[in-house]
Amino acid sequence: CVYTENCFVPTSEIIAVEETELNKKQRNTGKWQKMAKPHAFTVYYVKKARNHRWRCSDVTFWCVDEHVCNQWIQALKELLEMQKSRPKQLLVYINPYGGKRQGKRIYEQKVAPLFSLASISTDVVVTEHANHAKDNLFEVNINKYDGVVCVGGDGMFSEVMHGLIGRMQKDSGIDQNNPKAPLVQCNIRIGIIPAGSTDCICYSTVGISDPVTSALHIIVGDCQPLDVSSIHYNNTFLKYYVSLLGYGFYGDILKDSEKKRWMGPMRYDYSGFKTFLSHHYYEGTISFQPAKHALGSPRDKDRCRTGCYICKRSEQQLAEEQKECGLKHEEDEEWKVIKGKFLAINAVNMSCACPRSPKGLSPAAHLADGSADLILVRKCSRFDFLRYLVRHTNQDDQFDFSFVDVHRVKSFQFTSKLPEDNESNVADIGKKRFGQFCRDHPICCCNIANSTWNCDGETLDGSAVEVRVHCQLMKLFARGIEENCKDEAAYSQSSVEQLL
Repeated sequence: CVYTENCFVPTSEIIAVEETELNKKQRNTGKWQKMAKPHAFTVYYVKKARNHRWRCSDVTFWCVDEHVCNQWIQALKELLEMQKSRPKQLLVYINPYGGKRQGKRIYEQKVAPLFSLASISTDVVVTEHANHAKDNLFEVNINKYDGVVCVGGDGMFSEVMHGLIGRMQKDSGIDQNNPKAPLVQCNIRIGIIPAGSTDCICYSTVGISDPVTSALHIIVGDCQPLDVSSIHYNNTFLKYYVSLLGYGFYGDILKDSEKKRWMGPMRYDYSGFKTFLSHHYYEGTISFQPAKHALGSPRDKDRCRTGCYICKRSEQQLAEEQKECGLKHEEDEEWKVIKGKFLAINAVNMSCACPRSPKGLSPAAHLADGSADLILVRKCSRFDFLRYLVRHTNQDDQFDFSFVDVHRVKSFQFTSKLPEDNESNVADIGKKRFGQFCRDHPICCCNIANSTWNCDGETLDGSAVEVRVHCQLMKLFARGIEENCKDEAAYSQSSVEQLL
């Protein structure tokens, strides 16, 4: 074979190989005109650009011997067939209403052609109402698919995740209402095609919110385990989350922004500024179990990256710990209790990085170590709280404040000072304590008793919760954020195949 330039690419990152018909104009240009009747094939492959962006590129090889050309095509296709992790059939859910209502267009114009090129067959469902995908996942023959793809924002992913995890537990006879039940892991991977307002989960697991990049991760069959946390109250299952569970500041922002959806993405800025000025704090008690099995700490510099050794070692440690002690003895383990007045309580399973906050809420949080980082921001001045928020956008240590505590935990509970049962009497309580509330919140004279939980961008009413982290409960079509992925030719030299 003859080629115009050297091209090094891992076999695992070849997208497709196709025989190429050369037209008369092509044959009469350059070196090709020296060949009587050239035969050619094109290799489509992943080209890595800056900022973790992937693109589909191609290179064409040709020669005069048709038999040699066919041999190459056959050999390369056999190599691709050996890539057993690649999906062949996918179930796709498209949210046409999320974000800027571009989900259907993004899929049809940017993603579907790539799936077709890679010979992936799809069954596409355009959702018509809330929980459409979740309900549908309880009905379909899930075993015929190699993965489920959601086109939308974090809300769409949450819906698919709840449907898939719920289906697995139902098929296995697991009661989700039991907070101590060991859940069955989901072996069917979820792919995220970002088309929402924030796309935090995609950004934190791939490194960029880009539909083409995410589609290519799905095509090459990447697999990234992911921790999932369950939320219960009074032995009743409430929700799962994979990124943020926030009470106080982030809960109040979400609750206010939901009333202003007509503003579009701008509503988050407006509600954030309004919530910052109101400066509400909430009294309560946090109880948590430290994640002794997890390596590292929230304040170290070990970021979660592709092939993270901390996630692998922590998973092994947790398995050994559970084998020795058993889940039935967890209640006997150490619980730490903290009471106080909090501006924000955030539990994050991942860094929660996004374009506005490249480091995220907890830069050293890990995707699959079986733990969450519990961040407690105590009552402080507005100026100090602003200093803390600003550090989400720069390189300074955002936990280096006397009013901020951070703990790596495997479970925790929160109870508000004001019991849930008494929330109906909030108005009466407010009248009795009006003077105190005015002193606490001099700008607005508010009498808010409890906040709302922000659960992966969805509101969760009620303040009392019991949260447990389930190690690597599900898998994504992703590989984590790659190191040093800045140069266009940043390929791993240890795993390349040379095309000659």
